[in-house]
Amino acid sequence: MSKNKAPVTQAVRVLREHKVAYSEHLYDYEEKGGTKVSSRELGVPEHAVIKTLVMQDENRRPLIVLMHGDKEVGVGLLARQIGAKRVEPCEPAVAGKHSGYLVGGTSPFGTKAAMPVYMEASIADLPRIYINGGKRGFLVGLSPADAVAILKPVAVTVAV
Repeated sequence: MSKNKAPVTQAVRVLREHKVAYSEHLYDYEEKGGTKVSSRELGVPEHAVIKTLVMQDENRRPLIVLMHGDKEVGVGLLARQIGAKRVEPCEPAVAGKHSGYLVGGTSPFGTKAAMPVYMEASIADLPRIYINGGKRGFLVGLSPADAVAILKPVAVTVAV
């Protein structure tokens, strides 16, 4: 991907449609590098880089969880808070089928299938978040309030 021209992804289209002010951040994607790499490349705290995780409940119903880059999702806590018996990450191919994005480039904006979105509550307290823009090596920076306005997530406390 060109280092000087950001892609126009479905996520970018959604942000533009909602007239959200956002910044575009390209970086060299590293397989299995995760938020540690993107935060280092962008020079921002890993806590402000938000992971978009596609998970499923015991009935294989998909859902999205937004989590701080330096934290993990307590799946048992999440299951209890959303009234599920069990929650687990989707296999990458299944996650891609639901989201329309490649794993490593999954954005919560403009997913192929409509899914409930759950967000770690403390994300809303950050001054700015960096979240995948719909392609590997591409994050968008925006206000958590704008993300909340578009995604209408359910706040949960499940970080471990």
